[in-house]
Amino acid sequence: MCINDPQWCIRGAGSITITATNWCPPNYQKKTDIWCNPPQKHFDLSMPMFLKIAQYKAGVVPVKFRRVPCQRRGGVKFQFGGNPYFLMVLVFNVGGAGDVTEMQVKGTRTNWIQMKRNWGMNWQTGTVLTGQALSFRVKTSDGKFLEMDNVAPWNWGFGQTFAAQSNF
Repeated sequence: MCINDPQWCIRGAGSITITATNWCPPNYQKKTDIWCNPPQKHFDLSMPMFLKIAQYKAGVVPVKFRRVPCQRRGGVKFQFGGNPYFLMVLVFNVGGAGDVTEMQVKGTRTNWIQMKRNWGMNWQTGTVLTGQALSFRVKTSDGKFLEMDNVAPWNWGFGQTFAAQSNF
C-alpha cells in the first residue's frame, strides 16, 4: 500500500497483491535516483496496479509491504529453453513461498542432477537430457521440497512448457 505521501497516495485505496518476480539490479555508479541500490526495496509495478494505490503523476511513492503466500491454480510449470547440450528451465506458477531456492532434474537414464540458477527463476544444467522423460525436485525459500515425477515425456522439445500434477 502507498503510505506517507498524501499528495500522491490514493486515500482509502487499501492494499494490492502482486507477484514480485525479481528485484531490479543495483547501479552503484549512480548517485541520484538510486531506487534499486541496497538497502532499499524497489518494485516496478504495472501501470494498472500502480494506479490502484497512487496517482499517475507521482512516478515513485513510498510503500509498505509484506510477504503473503502465493495462491496458484494447477501444477508448477516448467518452460524449456536451450539446445541439445544446455538445458535452461524457467520454473513458474509456484505456490506457497513462491520463490525457488534450489532445483534438481532427473532424466530416465540419470540420477538427480543439481541445477544452477542462471537468473531470476531460470535454472540450467549442461547435462545432455534430450530423449529422456524428465522429473524435477524444487525447494522454496521456506524450506519445503516438492518432487514431481515424469513432468515431461521423453520427446519433449525446446520452447515447450509442461505442468506438474502438484504444487506447494
